[in-house]
Amino acid sequence: MKEMSVKTWKPHPLYMAIVEILERKGPLTDVELFDALKDRYEDIGFGDVNQTLMNMEIKGRIYVSALARGKRRIELVKKTA
Repeated sequence: MKEMSVKTWKPHPLYMAIVEILERKGPLTDVELFDALKDRYEDIGFGDVNQTLMNMEIKGRIYVSALARGKRRIELVKKTA
């Protein structure tokens, strides 16, 4: 009998993992960030990461800028108190 893969909620949300990685390592390219996330979430896809990055950018948590053709730089937005 073939075992069925069931997607469940992760105990640690993807956006929190992105924040933690960027706090620890500083600004990264999208590929570097994706590689760091693959270590934690082996079943993650690049589309999942892009969707989360877009939501985080809309909410003002990160800033995404174009580096070269097809490469992006992702950095945390510094909160001013």
